[in-house]
Amino acid sequence: MSESRESRPRRFLVCEPRHFAVQYTINPWMNPDRPVDVDLARDQWQELIRTYRAHGHTVDSLEPVPGLPDMVFSANAACVVEGRVFGSLFHAPQRRPESVPYDTWFKAAGYDVYRPEAVSEGEGDLVWTGRYILAGTGFRTTREAHREAQEFLGHPVIGLTLVDPYFYHLDTALFVLDDANVCYYPEAFSPGSREVLRRLFPDAVPATREDALAWGLNSVSDGRHVFIAPQAEALCERLADRGYVPVPVDLSEFHKAGGGIKCCTQEIR
Repeated sequence: MSESRESRPRRFLVCEPRHFAVQYTINPWMNPDRPVDVDLARDQWQELIRTYRAHGHTVDSLEPVPGLPDMVFSANAACVVEGRVFGSLFHAPQRRPESVPYDTWFKAAGYDVYRPEAVSEGEGDLVWTGRYILAGTGFRTTREAHREAQEFLGHPVIGLTLVDPYFYHLDTALFVLDDANVCYYPEAFSPGSREVLRRLFPDAVPATREDALAWGLNSVSDGRHVFIAPQAEALCERLADRGYVPVPVDLSEFHKAGGGIKCCTQEIR
């Protein structure tokens, strides 16, 4: 039986894909020989922003920097909890310069910004649930960064190990639906991490590998509306059965770089 869900207004930080391209390979999705349609990417991104605003959410935008083609993936730049900004130190040297303009934006907006000493890729691997932080590791963000995040943000951090290179960030394998529940693909995690997730979220919405490969888990939820890749049709049906309202937004051009809706969306709390 479906349940009634309530949405909550959110504030997002995004970055226009003016310089978006696939110029190197740092995950299994990226192939520099596969051309990117920059105009299509811009149109898809603009539709995402329009959709957020149409659903009552606030969207701030950061000016893109030439030479940083992945800067559009704003979620990777930080994890923001209760006004504290835990910044990024990217694993790939090509992306490390992205941290500076994001840190500058947050500082200018009056936020307390911490730059980690260990590799950490923002909301790509640090997911706020409303009670604690789920923290991915295995491919990018390190366990030492988990410890730094707990010390700076002052909330419990629960480490989860990712095991499938196609789902190299936590936000490609799991997303938060509301303050009580998540949706995730179990086989993206180590056996022990799967057990942790089962104990924490016994009523989680299950996802398949097909859902994950369709970028259905790189989604954003406001508690009721789930902004999701339209390619994840089966997951959309499962979410609707639970009382959530899927809002399909096609960001397929960004899949070529290993990104999707959540990757392009930094939530400011």
